Amino acid sequence: MQTPVLETERLILRAPEPQDFDAWAAFCADPETMRFLGGPTDRIGAWRIMSGMAGGWMSRGFSMFSVVEKATGRWVGRLGPWQPEGWPGTEVGWGLSRDAWGRGYAVEGAAAAVDWAFDVLGWTEVIHNRGGEHAVPGGCDAARLAHPPPGDPAATARSRGRLLGPDAGGLAGAASGLKTGQGSGTFRSSPCRAGRRRRCG
Repeated sequence: MQTPVLETERLILRAPEPQDFDAWAAFCADPETMRFLGGPTDRIGAWRIMSGMAGGWMSRGFSMFSVVEKATGRWVGRLGPWQPEGWPGTEVGWGLSRDAWGRGYAVEGAAAAVDWAFDVLGWTEVIHNRGGEHAVPGGCDAARLAHPPPGDPAATARSRGRLLGPDAGGLAGAASGLKTGQGSGTFRSSPCRAGRRRRCG
């Protein structure tokens, strides 16, 4: 099966590859990056997680992408569509290495992944789930998804009606997750007809 490669201004989103594993294992061992992703795990656990996400491409035709920083070629996280067995809906999730936090990579990658899920997978809604209580001061990236300024990487998704407006339930709560690379809050994105400025869903 040929898996897609998505490119944004600063990122390459592609299926997991064997050379990602050392960085993936370091990500999985970090208590902060894994705080709301099931907790830290050793290399054996990291291998299972990475293999499960890689296997999603074969079993379902979609899964999390590895996030590669264009400027350096390094693996900085995983992000993308996710719906394992028993999941409550069609999700776009993310997890970024701590040294990639605060750069807007979650917004940039999530906007591309949402567009791909709607255009290619035919999804009509996207959720984002998190577990536990979580708040990070100053989180603003979820608001950028709902209200991207001109030139923002999320603007395409917003202009196409893929993202909810200011009254979207839970969207503000998702801000800290996008800021830090952790799952946070619950938001839903739904397609709207072109040119209609209204809340969707």
